[in-house]
Amino acid sequence: MNLRVMEKDDLPLIADWFSDPEVLGEYNPFLQMSRTNLEKAQEHNPFERQLFIVEKKDGTKIGFMSQFYALRPGAKHQEIGFVLIPSERGKGYCTEAVEIMVDFLFLSKEIVRIQAQTDQRNAASQKVLEKVGFAKEGTIRKFFFMRGEWRDAYLYGILREEWKEPKILTKTT
Repeated sequence: MNLRVMEKDDLPLIADWFSDPEVLGEYNPFLQMSRTNLEKAQEHNPFERQLFIVEKKDGTKIGFMSQFYALRPGAKHQEIGFVLIPSERGKGYCTEAVEIMVDFLFLSKEIVRIQAQTDQRNAASQKVLEKVGFAKEGTIRKFFFMRGEWRDAYLYGILREEWKEPKILTKTT
């Protein structure tokens, strides 16, 4: 599995994924974002959001991750999000991608924590975060409106001192 920075050539695929309810799944809001809107969002980017492509070893694109400053730009807190296409879920790719992202963020940024939020019903994402070492910190009540209802989210976090050392980026094969 490979995690790489999104390139301009990836924008049409990302825009398609953002507009596909099957890809976003039942726990993410519909984004309906065109390539033009996605390009504008990348240009006007106050929280310094960066998108990454999740690829199989053969180069097949199977999902994306994002990382951005939580709270405000320049904060010592980063937030991550992740989505895999339905056919590649449950195979360990997401756990590996999150491990790589956590290693990358703690090795490259002077931050104290990384956090993620999940719909309270999204057991698969919660399992991924817990495998990587994130702790469930609480419930954010009525955090987002989706499919006609307000939904609660769980907040997960991992602190630098809980991370201790790279899990993936220093491995040699």
